Amino acid sequence: MPHRVKSSHRSVGSREPTAIPLGKGRRERADAVVAGDGIVALAAALALRTALGEQARILVLGKPAPIAHEIDPRAYAIAGSARRLLEGLGVWPVLEADAQPMEHIFVTDSRLDDVVRPAFLSFLGDTHEPESGNTFAHMIEAKALRNALLGALNLARIETVPLRVHALIHESDDDRIVLRAESGEVIASALLVAADGARSTCRELAGISWIGWDYPQLGLTTTIAHEREHGARAYEHFLPGGPFAILPLKGRRSSIVWAEGKREAKRLLALDDREAFIEITRRFGHELGALRLEGRLIGYPLSFGIARAFTARRLALVGDAAHVIHPVAGQGLNLGLQDVAALADAVSEAAHLGLDPGNPFTLSAYQRARRFDTTAMAALTDGLVRLFSNDHLPLRALRDFGLSLVDRAPPVKRLLANRAAGRVRA
Repeated sequence: MPHRVKSSHRSVGSREPTAIPLGKGRRERADAVVAGDGIVALAAALALRTALGEQARILVLGKPAPIAHEIDPRAYAIAGSARRLLEGLGVWPVLEADAQPMEHIFVTDSRLDDVVRPAFLSFLGDTHEPESGNTFAHMIEAKALRNALLGALNLARIETVPLRVHALIHESDDDRIVLRAESGEVIASALLVAADGARSTCRELAGISWIGWDYPQLGLTTTIAHEREHGARAYEHFLPGGPFAILPLKGRRSSIVWAEGKREAKRLLALDDREAFIEITRRFGHELGALRLEGRLIGYPLSFGIARAFTARRLALVGDAAHVIHPVAGQGLNLGLQDVAALADAVSEAAHLGLDPGNPFTLSAYQRARRFDTTAMAALTDGLVRLFSNDHLPLRALRDFGLSLVDRAPPVKRLLANRAAGRVRA
């Protein structure tokens, strides 16, 4: 279902939203409440503002604040579908100057100390897509993306409330879901959007079960400055410990994202900057000349998870609250933003029909729009991790042969490239 979020054509900045205190002991009412303060939560609040109109009261429960690159060096590959959502929210014009197009992707499969890493599979952007040219995605740093969304939140007059949901209560006439905070504040809303992460409190309170497991890996990321131009090229090196991705950023800089077994990852995180730089260089290679570590190396756990349902009574799960996947394909945030677009579509349709945003027909439409795509992408990424994160010689030979076959089959390559760029459904 194509989303219908219209551009507001407003200039947005990065000013921190002002937290609104709620009245103690008073029952507050809202048309929609978004639980969470991450990127997907902020995008959801903005999309609901467009879907419901300026008169609707929308609350964000959390403490959204700007971040510094030193605290969060992550960067995201924004696919076409996510970019179109950001354009509709009026955020993309602010981000465009900092967005680095990704026009080439090269996939290798090798051991860490191999002198040569032959590319078994390569993609060039599809020039048949006029709106994106030959661009698969745009790389955006976390700081720029978050701060642009915060500026838009201010202009949209969306209230932020520094509360966490402690209990959920359904009214007897079922026209509101009541949220109770630990400090006693009560909010009655027609719709609750749970964007509160993989350990979602809202999901647990709604009784939605979760299927998932931890990977025997940690994710690692930092930013590297290099001597030569990257040429808008991205590399995915499949190493025995896990995938090592080099993703182009603005200027002579690249974001690196990779997975390592937990023991090796913990060793790497314990190294000082000089020792960590040596280890990164072994994986990065010398194609881009002299390297410099621009930020600290950070680590985070990797897991797989999917909710058994994406909705409950007057509640919709989006982002990591609904699904968590391995970063091997760089699609985690894109899936979350696709959730936001689908939910905004469903809510907008309800508003045109005079229905409230949390009615069961709207939530059913949202779940139908997202369940299959999400499950398919989750299965794909999990399969890639299991196929490539090992050094079993016969399996390596088989997968390299398979990559070579795909590389020689233009229709298959085009399908995979369009899927990665968000131009087709799963």
